[in-house]
Amino acid sequence: MDALTQSPSFLYRWTATLDHKKIGILYLWTSLFFFGIGGMEAMLIRIQLAVPGNTLLSPEAYNQIFTMHGTTMIFLVVMPVLIGFANYFVPLMIGARDMAFPRLNAMSYWLFLFGGLLLHFSFFAGGAPAAGWFSYAPLTDTSFSSSQGVDYWVLSLLVLGIGSVSTGINIIVTVLTLRAEGMTMRRLPLFAWMFFINAFLIVLAMPVLNASIVMLLIDRQLDAHFFFPSKGGSAVVWQHFFWMFGHPEVYIMALPAFGMISEIIPVFSRKPIFGYTFIAGSTVAIALLSFGVWAHHMFATGLGTSFNVVFAFGSMLIAIPTGIKIFNWIATMWGGSIRFCTSMCFATAFLVEFVIGGLSGVMFAVVPIDWQVTDSYFVVAHIHYVLFGGTLFAVFGALYYWFPKMSGRMLSEKLGKWHFWLTVIGFNMTFLVQHVLGLIGMPRRVYTYADNPGWALLNQISTLGAFLMFASAIVLIWNLFRSLKYGKPAGDNPWQAWTLEWATSSPPPPENFLRLPPINGRRPLWDLANPDRPDSNFINTGTSEESPRLAKPRLTAALFIASETIFFIALIVAFLVFTFKKDTAGEFAQSSLDPMRTGIFTAILVLSSFTLWLAERGMKRGASGKGWLAATIVLGAIFLGGQAVEYIGLLNNEVTINSSLFATSFFTLTGFHAFHVFLGLVALGVCGFLLIRKKPGGHAALGGVSLYWHFVDIVWLVVFAIVYLKP
Repeated sequence: MDALTQSPSFLYRWTATLDHKKIGILYLWTSLFFFGIGGMEAMLIRIQLAVPGNTLLSPEAYNQIFTMHGTTMIFLVVMPVLIGFANYFVPLMIGARDMAFPRLNAMSYWLFLFGGLLLHFSFFAGGAPAAGWFSYAPLTDTSFSSSQGVDYWVLSLLVLGIGSVSTGINIIVTVLTLRAEGMTMRRLPLFAWMFFINAFLIVLAMPVLNASIVMLLIDRQLDAHFFFPSKGGSAVVWQHFFWMFGHPEVYIMALPAFGMISEIIPVFSRKPIFGYTFIAGSTVAIALLSFGVWAHHMFATGLGTSFNVVFAFGSMLIAIPTGIKIFNWIATMWGGSIRFCTSMCFATAFLVEFVIGGLSGVMFAVVPIDWQVTDSYFVVAHIHYVLFGGTLFAVFGALYYWFPKMSGRMLSEKLGKWHFWLTVIGFNMTFLVQHVLGLIGMPRRVYTYADNPGWALLNQISTLGAFLMFASAIVLIWNLFRSLKYGKPAGDNPWQAWTLEWATSSPPPPENFLRLPPINGRRPLWDLANPDRPDSNFINTGTSEESPRLAKPRLTAALFIASETIFFIALIVAFLVFTFKKDTAGEFAQSSLDPMRTGIFTAILVLSSFTLWLAERGMKRGASGKGWLAATIVLGAIFLGGQAVEYIGLLNNEVTINSSLFATSFFTLTGFHAFHVFLGLVALGVCGFLLIRKKPGGHAALGGVSLYWHFVDIVWLVVFAIVYLKP
């Protein structure tokens, strides 16, 4: 064994780590790095808008800066910092040694890091994206965005999306399969519960974005026709797809913050959380409702009265489960012995700021109000009150709460209070006045403005507040680095908290726990410290026996299939929308298809599912099943060959991806299905290799891959019926 393996360097230990705690810390430090970049972009925006007619930034430079600011803060700061906390604490809270898939966990982090670097490399490759973090068409058309900035935006978000879905699957499988004995689902800490529900949102929402940006990339690189009206596409379809992701994304960033607040407030109020069941149940309601309110972002596009009424009602309805949480947190504090340390100060401020953002959000559900303030600075104020005043205030509270566990040292309370007050004052100075700016008519996304009455003063107040927030960030960073070296030793449980992460040392050992306390309720450390008065409110929350465990390979495959189902639904919807737009070239392309020949290859693909079933059946009965597995691989390869023959014939007839709307959607839909078939063949080949070499895990892996293969076959039957058999 070489010296590197015997005594790995600091760099090697961190870059090669599979420990969920180190990966969580990597997420947090990397998010802090991008927070600094996003903060500098924000300062450039506020300096530019400090006075009317400012020429510090050109229009193009300003568009790039505000696009990168929004994208950085959402995809490279808020989401990954939450994932970092989840990585570190979910396994600890459920009594597990690690995440279910440590290597997948590490891969997700590196995808995040390199996706972020790829996005910012666009500054050096001809210019950053300049179409807003939502990249509305036709701004993303090469006619309006001729540089490669939008392409870098697409590729980086695709990389980030793959990593996010992988993390979502990992969290779900971890919670469902690795909970300690006695940790039933009804005893999960609300932090873990929120991240568990949030992981489903990630798995089901991110594929819509992935499908959308893949279509956008095809438009830009292959001159296709999905979203650009000049080529027959639809800019409104892009908005539908983006906000089908975009509104669940708001709750992807909010639900984990709710979980953080649900841990901090009870500990510093010295009371158990009020209404655990209501908080958990309302989280499920929010997750479900979040998929049905996307079009309230589109009231100004002219969808029609019926659409507006439905989505206005849904947008008001989703405020109810969110409001339930606010009342639960206030009721927890009511009558408690509250200790206003820095963490609790941020948690309390979260309640105020998030309520302000939530109330302005309900105003947007009223269509006439939305028409008046849409695309104004009122919207800018709203989103920052939700995401900064909400999510980041909760993150700051969580940082002061869990830093002792991660580092073994306390953060300075004196510096923490400076950080808190500078943040609160600076935040409200920056964004409260922007409500007024929006109401008096200042549009968002403008690089300068005329000297209209009141505009200059309000913008100067906003900019001054931004400088205070910048100062608060410096205080935070100084507190972090100073406390890592000179902070007061924390001990195992400095807050006298009740969840399992406080039952181990600070920081925890590589294996997390030397021994777990008995888990008979929702506050196991309270029960351990108070055996004479256990947590009587929660005694009847389930048996102490270990919950049934699900098979990891099949569960993982099922979650991946759910994610890919959403991806294919988006592609199928695009195909159906665009095939209604008949044109001569599209009719010619459709008439060039050969349903009979494709039907034969469809039968071959369906037969491959049967042979795979025979392979699994034989293995269960003790036979090898390798012959049937080989037959499955051969049949799948024949199907791909048939599709290649069809593509060659279409190209010979001059039917290409950019020849018509039908051809664009046809090649995209069938091409991605072929790609999934290819991935399935690779996975089946790997399973065959494991079985031949009699490697452990071969049979279990085949169980998961077989589910995926059957899914791919079912998707093709749907595609065949829609594309080839539809009149």
